[in-house]
Amino acid sequence: MRGQDRLRLGLTQRSTALGAALAGLIVFACGALSQDAAPIQIVPRVTGEAAPMSEVPVPALARPVVDDVRRMRNYPEQPPIIPHAIDGYQLTVNTNRCLDCHKREFTEGSGAPMISITHFQDRDGQVLSDVTPRRYFCTACHVQQTDARPLVPNLFQDANDIGPKP
Repeated sequence: MRGQDRLRLGLTQRSTALGAALAGLIVFACGALSQDAAPIQIVPRVTGEAAPMSEVPVPALARPVVDDVRRMRNYPEQPPIIPHAIDGYQLTVNTNRCLDCHKREFTEGSGAPMISITHFQDRDGQVLSDVTPRRYFCTACHVQQTDARPLVPNLFQDANDIGPKP
């Protein structure tokens, strides 16, 4: 009986080794076949055709649109865009030049629209007397309108423009 246990153990070890060798051969064969297959087509990057880690010249910044015309928003809850130049605006912890015109007490003299009441609410919905710290840095949400061409084509249609008309 003891000899039979050794024989069974030897067969188990041999079959395990054979299975591992067969798995290795399959992995090696798949790797060799994949190298002969057609190369994978890589989708061009949105930022340009440059190879990764290469140095490419930075394109010029788009010119800001400074006509001061308020644009319609593209979707509900979109932050309004900035329709004027903001070059040189100081926006730090101590100073926010945007508030010089858009704060409630300065809008009558400047003609600028007042910032939303939501900018005075803290995260618990309590209304504060001044702009809440989480809404203080305007350019975190609001961007300046420029004449930049879109990076990808836009086929967006407003919900009012599609479907049956009354």
